[in-house]
Order: sequence, then structure tokens, then C-alpha cells
Amino acid sequence: MHPKPKSSQFSISLSILAVGLVVIIGTLLLLNTLFPKKADAIVTDPNSLPGIETGDAPWSPEITDLRARLKDIGLPALPSEGTVLHIHQHLDLSIDGTPVSIPADIGDAEAQGFIAPVHTHDTSGIIHVESDTVRAFTLGEFFDIWGVRFTASCIGGYCADATHTLTVYANGTPVAGDPRDLVLKAREEIAVVYGSASSTPAVPSTYAFAPGY
Repeated sequence: MHPKPKSSQFSISLSILAVGLVVIIGTLLLLNTLFPKKADAIVTDPNSLPGIETGDAPWSPEITDLRARLKDIGLPALPSEGTVLHIHQHLDLSIDGTPVSIPADIGDAEAQGFIAPVHTHDTSGIIHVESDTVRAFTLGEFFDIWGVRFTASCIGGYCADATHTLTVYANGTPVAGDPRDLVLKAREEIAVVYGSASSTPAVPSTYAFAPGY
């Protein structure tokens, strides 16, 4: 018998190595499925978020603990505005019949090197969703980013009671269920209204977005 050429032996060795790598990769994938890595903790109770504001309006953007809040609610601290998903909403906020201004630079910590995927640029009330991935963002996440307590019954230091209600409207229609879960949609008009029945303002159903929004 003639010995196999060295090139053939080399090819056989490569084949064996390839099979071994496939087996190893398959084993790692199986282990990852059976024993997945524990996900980062996500805080669902706004009251326990760091830096959350539970006092009276007006509220400034809370930046000091923004990075920690983003981690707690499972959102990234982006190095720059994302471009994969770019949509806008408009928010009106009323407390006891008085409009509350939505401040500029909510979620904007670019001076510290990051920005939230949901943020504001000015005081127009326009919310900017500028994300590096396509996913749903909610009204609750926006208030968490802002640093203002927002639950089904409270906003900041104002909570529903026997004479006051907290109602959220989307395009003029009351939101059923937990308003924190309201998904932010393109060119959506959102109104958050707290107060007595006599102080409830007229609720807008649309907003005149400028071209390009």
C-alpha cells in the first residue's frame, strides 16, 4: 500500500477539526438555551427608581441619576441619537386646569456622553423617539426617563382621590388600562390631565406637527 499524500492527510485533519468546531458550537448553543444568561434587573415600580420626582410641578429633567434609571428600566444609554427608528409624539400636560410645560433636554445627557432613545429637544412638548433598534417605547418609559413619577393614579406629587382623577388621552380618546403601557406612535397627540371634574380642560385630539416630523 502506498502512503496517503500529505495533502490528503491535511484535508482529513481539517475536516475533523471542522466537525469538532460544529460540535462545540452546537453544545454551547444548547447550554445557552438550557441555562440562559440572567437578564439585567428591570424595575417596574417607578417609585423605586433613583432620582424620581414625587413633588409638585414644574419638574426639571433629572439627569444625575438618568443612566441608572435607564439601566433599571432596560433601556440603553446611547452615545448619540439612534437612526433606525425615528418618530415623534406631542404631549400636553395639565394639573388642576393649569398647563405644565414639558421641559427641553429630557433624557439628554450628551454633556456626560450619552442620550436616552426617548427625549425632548425643546419646550414644544414634542417627544423624539430616536432609537438604534426598532422596538416599542411607552409613555411610562418617557416619564421614567424624565425622572417624574407616573403611575395609573399618580403623576409627580399629584394622586387621584375622591375629588381628583388622572386621565390620559391618546388622540382625544381616553386610554383604557394602565396609561404607562401606552405605546408611543408616530404623530400621536397625548394629553395627561390631573384634576377635579370642574378643572378638566378641553382635550386636543391632534397636533399640528411641522413638515418632517
